[in-house]
Amino acid sequence: MTDLVKTEIADGVLSIRMNRPDKKNALTGEMYAAMADAIVGANTDNAARVIFLAGTDDCFSAGNDLADFLAGSMDDTDRPSLRFIRDIATAEKPIVAAVAGVAVGIGTTMLLHCDLVYAGESARLHFPFINLAIIPEAASTYLLPRRVGHQRAAELCMLGEPFDAHVGKDFGLVNDVYSDDELIEKAYAKACTLAQKAPAALRATKALLKGDPAPVLARVDQEVEIISPMIGSAEAREVMSAFMEKREPDFTKMAS
Repeated sequence: MTDLVKTEIADGVLSIRMNRPDKKNALTGEMYAAMADAIVGANTDNAARVIFLAGTDDCFSAGNDLADFLAGSMDDTDRPSLRFIRDIATAEKPIVAAVAGVAVGIGTTMLLHCDLVYAGESARLHFPFINLAIIPEAASTYLLPRRVGHQRAAELCMLGEPFDAHVGKDFGLVNDVYSDDELIEKAYAKACTLAQKAPAALRATKALLKGDPAPVLARVDQEVEIISPMIGSAEAREVMSAFMEKREPDFTKMAS
C-alpha cells in the first residue's frame, strides 16, 4: 500500500480514500495499484461487506497525474490504471462513493462502476476527454448513455463541460446531494446501512443489477485501442501546444 491511499475496515465497511491533497488526488500508478489491490482483497474478505470510496474532505480526484500517465506505456495491458478499471468494474461487494470538490476524468468515470454515489454541494464533475483530443475511458462510452440517455451522454462527452452535483442528480449519476460538511458522514452512514444487510443477498442483488460484465470489459479494451494512437496524434499535440501557449486549440486545418 501507499500513504497516498488510506484503507481501513470498520463497521463492515472497507474505506478506500485517495490522499494526495496537494495534487487534488491526481492518480498515479502506485495509487491505482493500491486501490485495485484493496478492491480485489475485499472480494474474499468477510470483514468487508461494503466498499466506501472517497478522496479528501474537499476533493475527490482531479483524474490522472499527467506526468505519471505520459511516462507509462500505453502498450502495457496490465498497467495499474487498467487493472483498477477492470477490478472496480467487476467488484463483488457494493461500492458507495462520496464525491467532494472536483471529480475529473477517471474521477468521474469510475463513479459509473459504483452502486451508490453521493456528492457535496461543491462537487464539480467533468468528462474532459474531448478537450484533450482523446475519447472517454473506463467503459463510460458504454455505461453513460445507458444511464442518462444518448443525448445527455453526448452533451457531457462531446461538449466536455463541467457540471455540478445537482445536474449529476438530475441525470441519475448521483443519488443525493449533501452539504459539504455532512457529505462524508452521511455517505459513510449509507455504507454502514448496506453492511448490515444479508451479505449473500446483497452481493447477489448487486450482481444481478449490474448484469454480465463482459460487454463492459470489452468496451474498456476497445476504448484503450482507440486512445493509444490518439496520445501522440496531431490533435493531441495541438492541445498540448495550446495549453503551453495559453490559447485555445485550433483544429480547423485538420482532417475531420
